[in-house]
Amino acid sequence: MKRNLQLILGLFGAICMGIALVHIVFGPAAIPGASAVNATMDSEDRFYATMFLAFGAALVWCVRGVERKGTFVYLLSLTFFLGGLARILSILAVGLPDLLFILLTGVELVLPLVIVYLQFRVVRAAATATAAASVSAPAAPPPPAP
Repeated sequence: MKRNLQLILGLFGAICMGIALVHIVFGPAAIPGASAVNATMDSEDRFYATMFLAFGAALVWCVRGVERKGTFVYLLSLTFFLGGLARILSILAVGLPDLLFILLTGVELVLPLVIVYLQFRVVRAAATATAAASVSAPAAPPPPAP
């Protein structure tokens, strides 16, 4: 379970960082189905790409010691899930985007739930192991009599 979660977080983080770097370098031209944009939209895309780069780096940071980073994993998952909800808001406001982004909306709504489930299981397993280790640890010898 822990290894699967670490693999998902590491791969997810690396993909996010890769996508972010493409947007930083190429700007909105990296967006499938996008049309030409003005300088303001280009600037906005590249700026938010740096935030996505940090998001990916935070996911990768969570890989080591994942059983102790539950709060971070839960908040990052919530952030990504909210991004999926924002895409739904966009669909309602202006219509359907390119097919890729419709598929990404599904990923943004499902993947965080999978990660939260796995994180919960990993944290619970670590707590159980810690409790079992403390119960099975030998008691300290009594102090010597004076």
